Amino acid sequence: MFEKKHVLSMREFSREEIDSVLDLASFLEPYARGKKSDMLAGKILALLFFEPSTRTRMSFETAMKRLGGAVINLGPAEGSSISKGESLADTVRVIGGYADALVIRHPKEGSARLASQFSPVPVLNAGDGAGHHPTQTLLDLYTIKKEQGHIDDLSVALVGDLKYGRTVHSLAYALSLYGADITLVSPPSLRMPEAIRSDLFSKGTSVRETNDLSVVVNSVDVLYMTRIQRERFPDPQEYNKVARCYRLTPESLVNARKNLIIMHPLPRVDEISPAVDGTPHARYFQQSFYGVTVRMALLKMLIGGGA
Repeated sequence: MFEKKHVLSMREFSREEIDSVLDLASFLEPYARGKKSDMLAGKILALLFFEPSTRTRMSFETAMKRLGGAVINLGPAEGSSISKGESLADTVRVIGGYADALVIRHPKEGSARLASQFSPVPVLNAGDGAGHHPTQTLLDLYTIKKEQGHIDDLSVALVGDLKYGRTVHSLAYALSLYGADITLVSPPSLRMPEAIRSDLFSKGTSVRETNDLSVVVNSVDVLYMTRIQRERFPDPQEYNKVARCYRLTPESLVNARKNLIIMHPLPRVDEISPAVDGTPHARYFQQSFYGVTVRMALLKMLIGGGA
């Protein structure tokens, strides 16, 4: 049973709740592919994006429209009353009166939780700084389940910016609920935060760490690549030290497991060669599409009366 009012962090999800979202997403996938629906007719979704976004913003809009609902968009902050000094709390109070649910992306960690305290309608966290990105994690899990047939007991490598990467923070926790064997691959300066690593260890999750991608490519079922995020670095010189530290090519996949899937939350920069797109391992564009069906499921559960 899914009884949440808000979707703020994967830490607030049980495995049973995750499975309920994935099951409904599977049921709704034909609608994501164009089957007509009026499940959310008369409902309005508000998008409040204070950071750039392509896939998350557009997939939420697509999800709502595929279900027959409508979307309103705050637009650039400089074109709203925020530029006049209006607080996030007041903005949320006002727009919550216009819509049935709010999707918020904000550069400050904790912003979505703050918004939920003032919003009269459900809030979905679309990324809060280096904090959490729960809807991305749910679509990641859906991708793994669709492409591997199951999630339990897989070997997964999380690669790249594990310090600032909110997608891998949320995903690592969720994978621990499914008995995953997790390998963390990053430069020493971009290791997974100690609090998250300690949490994984306390749950009995098998966790290894390395800075050498080549030693894990051939021994995992899922390779989850991330970009080094220039915008999260306070010091440009520190970014330059680790930029382009990993690059996946077809040659690096010669001895990979046949069932290996390569995922990426996108956008990519240099970490995956375009030549990898044509290999049987690439799943990042399918992964992006699955964002529509998973976000359809969440919207249906939150404002459409459940499954």
